[in-house]
Amino acid sequence: METEDAVKKYFVIEKFKKGEFIVEEGKICRKIYFIKVGAIRRFCREDGGEVTKWIYTDNQFVTSLSSFFEQKPSFESFQACEETIVYSLSYSDEIILLEYPLFLKFHIKQLRLYLSKINEFHHVFRQMNAQEKYLYLLESFPQIILKSKMKYIASLIGVSQETLSRIRAAIN
Repeated sequence: METEDAVKKYFVIEKFKKGEFIVEEGKICRKIYFIKVGAIRRFCREDGGEVTKWIYTDNQFVTSLSSFFEQKPSFESFQACEETIVYSLSYSDEIILLEYPLFLKFHIKQLRLYLSKINEFHHVFRQMNAQEKYLYLLESFPQIILKSKMKYIASLIGVSQETLSRIRAAIN
């Protein structure tokens, strides 16, 4: 079977309703997802509340990395912010696809890119103030601003909704 045929065979279309959980904290993440259209929020519970860690939008891969790759319980949750359509790949089917050299090459390239971007993001984001973080999201990830609730964006940049409203007013 050709690589393209195998990818078509093993990636499955799934739909999630707004508010539906894709991965739940404490459960093993059994799939990796590619968002065709929609938005998915990654968050964890800290001090009795939810802290948004990232919001994924169209054409991005999503999974709880350590949970999926090591098949251990996730320390984070993923939830659809709106109706979301994804292509999913199960852990066992990923193992099969990794036997295809072209898929393996693609997979390694994607992982390298993802790890590089996440490393850069954490370095840059940590040094910014709240307004700089908002402007960074607005410039680099406008879909997050367009598709997310204010409370999730505020949580992502580490401020209250009121502070975020003031930041937005100052920019406009």
